[in-house]
Amino acid sequence: MKRYLELFRFPNVWVLVLSAFPARVSYGMVGLAIFFKVSSTQSIAVAGLAIGLNAAAGSFTAGIRGSVMDRYGMKWPLRILVPGYAAMMIALNLSHDRVTMLLLAFVMGLTAPPINLSVRPLWRNAVTDDWLRTAYAVDTAVMSTAGVVGPVIATTLALSSHPGSALIASAILMLTGGGSLAITKIARGWKPEKQPENKIPMWRLKPLQLLVIEGCFIGFGWGVFDVAVPAFAKIEHLPHRTAWIFTAMGVANIIGGLLGGLVSKKTTPLGALRKTYLLWFVVSLPIAFTYPGWSMVIGGAFLGLVGGAIQVFYWEVMEAVRPQGSPSGMMGWLWSIEGTLMSIGSASGGWISERYSPSLALGITTICIGCGYTILTLGRGRLSAANKLPTDEEDLAAMKDNSPTTQ
Repeated sequence: MKRYLELFRFPNVWVLVLSAFPARVSYGMVGLAIFFKVSSTQSIAVAGLAIGLNAAAGSFTAGIRGSVMDRYGMKWPLRILVPGYAAMMIALNLSHDRVTMLLLAFVMGLTAPPINLSVRPLWRNAVTDDWLRTAYAVDTAVMSTAGVVGPVIATTLALSSHPGSALIASAILMLTGGGSLAITKIARGWKPEKQPENKIPMWRLKPLQLLVIEGCFIGFGWGVFDVAVPAFAKIEHLPHRTAWIFTAMGVANIIGGLLGGLVSKKTTPLGALRKTYLLWFVVSLPIAFTYPGWSMVIGGAFLGLVGGAIQVFYWEVMEAVRPQGSPSGMMGWLWSIEGTLMSIGSASGGWISERYSPSLALGITTICIGCGYTILTLGRGRLSAANKLPTDEEDLAAMKDNSPTTQ
């Protein structure tokens, strides 16, 4: 814990953690808020389709939004998209027709503010290089905390006497967090990296090609999982247990992310990612045999614990292999592909759960994790830049400004 306490002596660490947190809670709420709103039409498949459309629309523009920020900065994208997104949530909450709800869920996804895409590159301005793994761990823990709080709030409000308050609360939190981030000094002062003279299109970069293939499987598998869990609980007439499961996953994800941040820098980012990925596959094996109760809570907790650590190492790998001038763009395009497959997975998860079995849908998630690990193992040569330990000279360069100061 000493290292984390020292990290928070950097003034801008508190700024980044607190300003964006309400918006991240909003993102944690929105999936279940949409699910419960649309499932009021008495169709789980339509509710899954709504989540899928929302995720697909958000993913479709993620790469574009990331590239825009890499070139022009993040101030105006936040100031325009945050209020637009909140307005769409309110409009969805007021609608009752199935077709209208699906259309609004899609439009809402198009206006999704780039909160995480904005926060991630700011960490390089907030801390020195030797603190990045710890900073990424804190950021992962913050996102996971929002992932814990969001579903609990969404489920509680959606199943209360005022079910419409779930989307309204999500809109208010997005306005609060997104607006706060947009006006922070560190965000307003962020300057895009200089673009290289002979810039290679991202789709031609071999590391990105590999991560895209891996992301297709993980996106699809996780999209199926996100709908299979509430669908299973609803089919068994236990919708309130959805919050138990996602809360356990989120709490474990926080712990996993913090543990990942303490891994010695003697372990390369790619080495840590592959070892943790294999463990992720192993702990996912029992999930298809669980039931919406203690078994699924425990299984979800193990998935969250290992998944939290994976996120830390994944960010490090991506930072090591990305080209100059793309701190937001590369992540945005990866999320575009992964999110598109996640949306397909969400739509498929609702249909598979309703037509066949939610257990089958959960088993698909395990298969996808196994495929992701196989891809990273076979293609590890393309990620060789992330498989190197820093030299003594790089360590000294990173430590020269080691005193916590605002940068």
